[in-house]
Amino acid sequence: MYNVVGVRFKKAGKIYYFDPIEFDLEVGQYVIVETARGIEYGKVVVPVKQVAEGEVILPLKQVVRPADERDSLQVEGNLSESKEAFAIATTKISEHKLEMKLVDVEYTFDRNKIIFYFTAEGRVDFRDLVKDLASIFRTRIELRQIGVRDEAKLLGGIGPCGRMLCCSTFLGDFEPVSIKMAKDQNLSLNPSKISGLCGRLMCCLKYENDDYEEAKAGMPDIGEFTKTPDGKGKVVGLNVLERLIQVQLKETDRVVEYALQELLDWEKNLI
Repeated sequence: MYNVVGVRFKKAGKIYYFDPIEFDLEVGQYVIVETARGIEYGKVVVPVKQVAEGEVILPLKQVVRPADERDSLQVEGNLSESKEAFAIATTKISEHKLEMKLVDVEYTFDRNKIIFYFTAEGRVDFRDLVKDLASIFRTRIELRQIGVRDEAKLLGGIGPCGRMLCCSTFLGDFEPVSIKMAKDQNLSLNPSKISGLCGRLMCCLKYENDDYEEAKAGMPDIGEFTKTPDGKGKVVGLNVLERLIQVQLKETDRVVEYALQELLDWEKNLI
C-alpha cells in the first residue's frame, strides 16, 4: 500500500496522485509538486489515503511543499503573461498564414516552457512559427494540437440544457459516447438535438445509459413478435423508464400498451 494525495492542476482536469511525504495536507490546500514537465502548482482534491500498488503509476512523484502566498502571486503573474503571449502568438500565426486556431496559452509554473494549444483540420508545419516565438519569449516553446472536445473544455460555455458545460466544470476524463445511447433513450436522432457545443455527441448521454441498458434487458426489441392476453402481436414501441410495451395485435391490427410486469405475470399463469 502507498500513501498518496490527489492533486488537480485545472478546474476540471484529471486527478494525479503524489507522495505526500511527511506533509499533513487537506482538501482545498495548494501544493507545489514535481511532475514530468517540471515543478507545478496544484490543488489538493483527494485527502491523504492509502491505495494499492495497481492503482498508481510508479515511481510516485513527490509533493515538494505546501504552496505559499508567493507561489499564488507567481501563478497570477503567469496567467497575466499568458494573455499577452496569446495576443502575440495570434499575430504571428496570421503573419505565417497558418491554417490553425489558437485556443489557449499556458506557462508552466516554473516558467521553463510555454504551451500553445491549437486546433486545425489537419497537420500544420509550424516550425518557422516556433522559431519566431522562441526568439520573442526566450524559453522552450511547445505547440500542442487538441481536438474539439478539448477546445470546449478549455474555453467553457453554456450547453443546450442551459447549464455550464460538464467538461469544463467537473468531468476529468472524456468517456466514449455512441449514437446507440441516444437510440436506447428514445431521443431524437437530429444531430442538433443531441450534440454539444463541440459538435460531438453530448457527454450527458452517458449518465443514464447504464439504467436504460438494465431496464431494456428484460424487454423485447422493437419489431419482435410476442404473445399477449389479446393474442400475438408485433412490438412497435417501448417506454423503457415506465416499463411499457406497445404491441400491434396481429388479428385486429390495434396497438395496445401493456406493462412489462403484466405480460410476465400472464406468461407465468400459462405455465
